[in-house]
Amino acid sequence: MARYEHLPIYRKSFELAVYLEQVTAGFSKRHKYALGTRIQDAAQAVLCRVVRAQNTGPAERESELRELRLEVEVMKNLLHLGKEVQAFKSFNAYHHAAELAVDVGRQTEGWLKSSLVPRSPESRPTNPQGSRS
Repeated sequence: MARYEHLPIYRKSFELAVYLEQVTAGFSKRHKYALGTRIQDAAQAVLCRVVRAQNTGPAERESELRELRLEVEVMKNLLHLGKEVQAFKSFNAYHHAAELAVDVGRQTEGWLKSSLVPRSPESRPTNPQGSRS
């Protein structure tokens, strides 16, 4: 078993990617090849970023998680655009995708917060003039 398959965020991201592959296949020709492809690519990028974040050391993980957060936001915006241009066959299809994306976003925030390393007092910058502000 890979080191990331046990992660809830990986499982949810994978579920989202599979769901979006199925849903975007039902888009009309007008939306399938432009917006549908962008949505699929965004979901795959999120999934790949989860794997990268898990496989990096603690020093690089914060950067990867910030990139993951950005990619989730891009995907959520693409989903919203799809809803607005009525690319989804039903509101329920959009709603389920949006719920999964929001859940991945929440898990990303939690992972980012838990991975932030508190700075020790010695590493904090000091005020060179000795005054407190």
